[in-house]
Amino acid sequence: MSRIGKLPINLPAGVSVTVNKDNSVVVKGPKGELTQQINTEIKVSVEDNRIVLERPSDQNKDKALHGLYRSLLNNMVEGVTNGYKIEQELVGVGYRATSKGQILELALGYSHLIHLEIAPEVKVTAVTEKRANPIITLESCDKQLVGQVAAKIRSFRKPEPYKGKGVKFVGEQLRRKAGKSAGK
Repeated sequence: MSRIGKLPINLPAGVSVTVNKDNSVVVKGPKGELTQQINTEIKVSVEDNRIVLERPSDQNKDKALHGLYRSLLNNMVEGVTNGYKIEQELVGVGYRATSKGQILELALGYSHLIHLEIAPEVKVTAVTEKRANPIITLESCDKQLVGQVAAKIRSFRKPEPYKGKGVKFVGEQLRRKAGKSAGK
């Protein structure tokens, strides 16, 4: 039995779930609305403020889908209730970030500025205080989308292991290396 898949998902107040005939699930809440297409083999039902998923057999494929879709639906309920927030820090001399609406402008030590257009579902803010590293904050109700945007920003300049310069998540512990040993 899938340990994750068999757990029911409790629905908080203000969240409504609709299961359509084409096996797509729509979750509406105070932070927004999300839709997920579910495999036709997995049966989704809403019973007294709980979402319950059932699988047809104990084959490995069905077990994997059971846990996967339960986790996806749980993330959707959590997202429309509380939302997701990711903070990234720019570590390096001259590294800057400014946000103008949905366009994020990054200066990461290259000869050019990087302009990144952010999806309208994600709210982006960039804060720069004196004597502190710039912080980029991404907020959305869609966990997958906010994570994908954060990964894209990080891919422009990953933190290097010697000085730790680059785009890192706030609170992330980097694995540091020692520099060259002194000669004779």
